[in-house]
Amino acid sequence: MSIDVGTRTAPKPTSGLTAPDAAIKALAAGDATIDRIAHVKLSSITLPLKNPISDAKVLTGRQKPMTEVAFLFAEIRTEQGHEGIGFSYSKRAGGPAQFAHAQEIAPVLIGEDPSDIGKIWTKLQWAGASVGRSGVATQAIAAIDIALWDLKAKRAQLPLAKLIGSTRDSVQTYNTSGGFLHTPIEEVLENATASLAAGIGGIKLKVGQPDWRTDIARVTAVREHLGDDVPLMVDANQQWDRPTANRMCRILEQFDLVWIEEPLDAYDAEGHAQLAANFDTSIATGEMLASVGEHVRLIEAGSVDIIQPDAPRIGGITQFLKLAGLAEHRNLQLAPHFAMEIHLHLAAVYPLQTWVEHFDWLDPLFNEHLETRDGRMHLSDRPGLGFTLSEQAKAWTIGTAEFGG
Repeated sequence: MSIDVGTRTAPKPTSGLTAPDAAIKALAAGDATIDRIAHVKLSSITLPLKNPISDAKVLTGRQKPMTEVAFLFAEIRTEQGHEGIGFSYSKRAGGPAQFAHAQEIAPVLIGEDPSDIGKIWTKLQWAGASVGRSGVATQAIAAIDIALWDLKAKRAQLPLAKLIGSTRDSVQTYNTSGGFLHTPIEEVLENATASLAAGIGGIKLKVGQPDWRTDIARVTAVREHLGDDVPLMVDANQQWDRPTANRMCRILEQFDLVWIEEPLDAYDAEGHAQLAANFDTSIATGEMLASVGEHVRLIEAGSVDIIQPDAPRIGGITQFLKLAGLAEHRNLQLAPHFAMEIHLHLAAVYPLQTWVEHFDWLDPLFNEHLETRDGRMHLSDRPGLGFTLSEQAKAWTIGTAEFGG
């Protein structure tokens, strides 16, 4: 699908002046705008997974096994030829809605100065104000916002983390994809060994079985296999009620875990706060929330030791940086959810303790890949996010829409 819309064209440079010369002349006249967005391309891409994925939400009957991930990609080009790419995503449902909403709001980008990212975010929000400020609305904006940050860093010829101002050049990393509940324990142990050999530093294991004893047996097996020195986390994916979460957190204290993730419903701020206050093991949550405001409630309630925002879910990098400032003020550790291609940069900027979640699911979408060694994920020297879409990504594209010239 291709959609053409009217283009609001910026004034052209006078005859005989190059674009940079015209920009200098404009600045001298008091106009700070030096470039404008000329073209936007949106793509809906469906990534198939090799095996159906099950966590506790599947075993409790709340969801079906996950077989694919839907991505919304935004590619932005300016009049001077600068380009940026960003993405958002949805699991199981919501991908078509993100794509549809992005098409409705994208026309307001044409003619805007791509450097004015905060201004553009607000303009996009008001363009779709009737559907609210979280969920699909912010996730559609996120792909565009991330593309603008990528463009800005590329124009500066800097990795995104360096543009923002990094604290470190590598971040501790842990693997999740090898420890899902559908995976037999023998295979989980093999996956853990392979992850460590690949330079990944920690292992996360899914829990939330209908029989809690099965969870404890699996955690015991993994801890014995890894030894005491390898960082180990568990993730219940919101499937415990408060009494079960209290019992499980008490039992899990013996395993010296880095954190217990989403022991309760993502919006149960008070319940998470009780667990954080009662147990030594850190409580981590936040990945399912879809706005900064929802995270603020967690922070103000004292619900987390480790906060886990997801930039594509909360509205992009602009919103993530706002949330990171609040989290730092409360001395919280940061472990962003999924999308390591984006979150490596943001975790590298955060001043306090950080982790990045390693998933290889997205590897086929990009021509470039991240490096892990010595338990850490390392920034590359490529400008921007450092990724370009692969031919495979283009083959998995199910719809496109283009705006501008």
